[in-house]
Amino acid sequence: MDINATSEPRGGGGGGWRGREPFSIFTILILTLLVLLTIATFLWNLLVLVTILRVKTFHRVPHNLVASTAVSDVLVAALVMPLSLVKELSAGRRWRLGPALCHVWVSFDVLCCTASIWNVTAIALDRYWSITRHLEYTLRARRRLSNLMIALTWALSAVISLAPLGGWGETYSPALQRCQVSQVPSYTIFSTCGAFYLPLCVVLFVYWKIYKAARFRIGGRRRNAVLPLPEMGPVKEASHEPQMVFTARHATITFQTDGETWREQKEKKAALMVGILIGVFVLCWIPFFITELISPLCSCNIPPVWKSIFLWLGYSNSFFNPLIYTAFNKNYNNAFKNLFVRQR
Repeated sequence: MDINATSEPRGGGGGGWRGREPFSIFTILILTLLVLLTIATFLWNLLVLVTILRVKTFHRVPHNLVASTAVSDVLVAALVMPLSLVKELSAGRRWRLGPALCHVWVSFDVLCCTASIWNVTAIALDRYWSITRHLEYTLRARRRLSNLMIALTWALSAVISLAPLGGWGETYSPALQRCQVSQVPSYTIFSTCGAFYLPLCVVLFVYWKIYKAARFRIGGRRRNAVLPLPEMGPVKEASHEPQMVFTARHATITFQTDGETWREQKEKKAALMVGILIGVFVLCWIPFFITELISPLCSCNIPPVWKSIFLWLGYSNSFFNPLIYTAFNKNYNNAFKNLFVRQR
């Protein structure tokens, strides 16, 4: 989401990753890493999408939320990152591709990155409701709410990305050959809050509630644990028929206990997945959005190299998202293996 990271460096000279030696070994290494990041982000998210489309068991929640996230992330890799990389290669980080492509690039940048962030928020909310309200959060309610969250995610992202095209600031400056999202302070506050700070508050609140609910439930189960009775031995000495009745009852009790343990483990795993997903999301995007909010308001001169680092760190979140939510789901790993085996 390139709001201010695309601005011209003051005082002239090269910006971005370029220095006095534009083709130095360090520059080539950095650009190679960015190209590999772009390709890996595209292929990994595309693999997730293909798997969800081909496996019928994934045609339900929460996989529709995962699919929506993968769509936004694959668009980031296909439409946003390549043009951003072209700009990094340009001397002075000037935009030489014309105003039309500038408007398209900026709009898709804001749209896809905002949608990716809100999709992560939707996944966290789905995990929260499935853990804290598993009796009320039925499959039907879950499907309805997940579809609603997906629709709201893309609608809000579209509003934020298309607002500058309606006259809320300029994105392209022909004299300076500069392509950037509107730097109007009111739009900066609106876009950064809508695209990051609001979902950040939501996911932090959600994870705190998940952690609190998991600790309360696990602690309550340990306090209410049923200890084995000491009279079990004499029952075994009874006749054969009572022994069979006792064995059946014992098996039923054991099954219920194992079911509670399985749910505990599932909740811990879900809480861990959401925690890692939120943690990576915050680490990737918070440096960029802090500078995006501060720079237009205080007219701070942030070095272009740091703007580029923060921007690509945010883009990398689209690479980590599919790694995280597939690593905690064995069904995806099995589906990946079956997909490649069938192709052979």
